[in-house]
Amino acid sequence: MAQARGSAIIAVVTVLLLLMHCNIGSATTFKVGDDGGWVFGVQNWPEGKTFKCGDILEFNYDPQRHNVIIVDQEGHDSCKPASDAKKFQTGKDQIVLNHGKNFFICGVPTHCSDHGMKLEINVE
Repeated sequence: MAQARGSAIIAVVTVLLLLMHCNIGSATTFKVGDDGGWVFGVQNWPEGKTFKCGDILEFNYDPQRHNVIIVDQEGHDSCKPASDAKKFQTGKDQIVLNHGKNFFICGVPTHCSDHGMKLEINVE
């Protein structure tokens, strides 16, 4: 009986992984902020764009002035990342999008809260 449950769990996990699979081969790379890059006021940049699972966001910025932190919705809304949030600071970071909502902020004090350096990307 335990073996049957284990097989059922493996089958469910396999199906979920297949449903969540991103087709990286047909990914589109988007330059966040277009030619302006990851700068103040970028929060409206996603409007009118369609993002798919596996697409890549390229964040271009001055690493002496900014960074990029992947956050959840709470971190996005409050502009406060979790202590274990993934932080990027090379100035040319590429991040692959996952299904659902993806959230990003600049972790430099006041850049997110006062200057709109945050994004919410909805992925089909």
